[in-house]
Amino acid sequence: MTTKAKILLAEDDDNLGYILSEYLIMNKFDITLCKTGMEALKKYQKSVYDICIFDVMMPEMDGFSLAKHIRDIDKHIPIIFLTARMLKVDKLKGFNIGADDYIVKPVDEEELIARIEAVLRRTQYKSNSDKSRAIYTIGKYQFNTTNQTLSINGTSKSLTIKEAEILKALCDCQNAILDRRHILKKLWGEQDYFTRKSMDVFIYKLRKYLAQDPAIEIKNVHGKGFILEVKE
Repeated sequence: MTTKAKILLAEDDDNLGYILSEYLIMNKFDITLCKTGMEALKKYQKSVYDICIFDVMMPEMDGFSLAKHIRDIDKHIPIIFLTARMLKVDKLKGFNIGADDYIVKPVDEEELIARIEAVLRRTQYKSNSDKSRAIYTIGKYQFNTTNQTLSINGTSKSLTIKEAEILKALCDCQNAILDRRHILKKLWGEQDYFTRKSMDVFIYKLRKYLAQDPAIEIKNVHGKGFILEVKE
C-alpha cells in the first residue's frame, strides 16, 4: 500500500484493542482506537476514514447499531465486524447491515491484515470506478464532471470547482443523506461557522441551477446534512 489507510477501530477489550492497534500500526496503517460505540461514532463524525473495524459487543452502543449510524452517513465506507459471536444469525445480521467482512475471535493478526487489504482493494476498485464516471443523469439534467457543466434542453451552465465537487458528492449518494460534517471535512478540511455558511451558499446556488426540473430537490436534513432527491 502506497499510502497509509486510516482505520477506525472500536474494541472495548483493552488488551485486544492495544494488541490489534499496535500490530496494524506496525503494518503501516493509521489507527484511531475507541473503546465504545458512541466514542467511535463521534470520531467518525469528525474525521474521514478508509475502513472501519467494529467489535459487536460494546458498551453504550453495540457494533451493529454503530454500523447502522455509519451507514446513514456514508453507505460506501467498508466495515468489518470483529466478534466472538459465531452464530449464523449474527453473521447474517452483520451482512444485512452492510458488512464487508465478519471475523470471529480469536483473531489471527496476519489473517486480519489480509482481509483488510482484500476489502480495501475491492472498495478502492469501486471507488476508482465511481471517480472515473464522467456523466451523471439528474432528472432531466446531464452533469459532466470532466468539464464541470450542467446541461438541460440544449443549454449548459459552467460550474465552479467547488460547486462541481459538492454536486458530485450529492450524486454519489443520491436519495441518501450526504453528511454535512463529512463533506465539510473532505472539501474544506475543517468544519467551522464560516465553512458551514459557505456550504449553505453553494447548496443554494445548486438548487437554483437545478430548478428547471421540479422532480429534483436538495433537502436539508436538520442536524445531519443534505439529500439530493429525484422523484421518478
